[in-house]
Amino acid sequence: MKKIGLTGGIASGKSTVSRVLGEMGARIIDADLLAREALMPGTDAYRATVRLFGRRILSSDGHIDRKALGDIVFRDHEKRSVLEGVVHPEIFRREAEIVGGIMANEPGALVIFDAALLIESGAWRRMDGLIVVWCRKETQVERLIKNCRLTPEEALLRIEAQMPLDEKKKYASWIIDNDGDVSAAIRQTEEIYRKLTE
Repeated sequence: MKKIGLTGGIASGKSTVSRVLGEMGARIIDADLLAREALMPGTDAYRATVRLFGRRILSSDGHIDRKALGDIVFRDHEKRSVLEGVVHPEIFRREAEIVGGIMANEPGALVIFDAALLIESGAWRRMDGLIVVWCRKETQVERLIKNCRLTPEEALLRIEAQMPLDEKKKYASWIIDNDGDVSAAIRQTEEIYRKLTE
């Protein structure tokens, strides 16, 4: 089994690359999905997060409002670190469980661990290689304004809360340039998949 990390920045196109790899046959572990599960009502991480940030982060149905929480943590590095300290251990615990299940049933599988904070959290060290999806900061801003309806200020706050993509490239085993036409990024992704499964 090969376990490959996949990372990038917000609006870099990482989700597209992950989808293509999954369609080609890779097993995808999505850290964002695991984070959502970790923060479901009733979990330890949910209770800890509400204790730390208060009921103002809850929607009317009692679930955590990710936008409200994001508005807090993307403006305050310390609060973001506290949240990561609550959520990351749960993500990595579930990742290990899922990898164990895949290894038992599909020992030859290609597993992709898709995580925006793979490098920042140190989890990249546990991977057999690392794919970084790259684009210019200006492209990220444009995409966030268009696709997520953020203001330029909100877009920059989210981008600058993460390690710059030019820095992430230094850790990469493979770099996918997604600054232009998405079809070019898809071709690069398919080529990396072929190399990983030869």
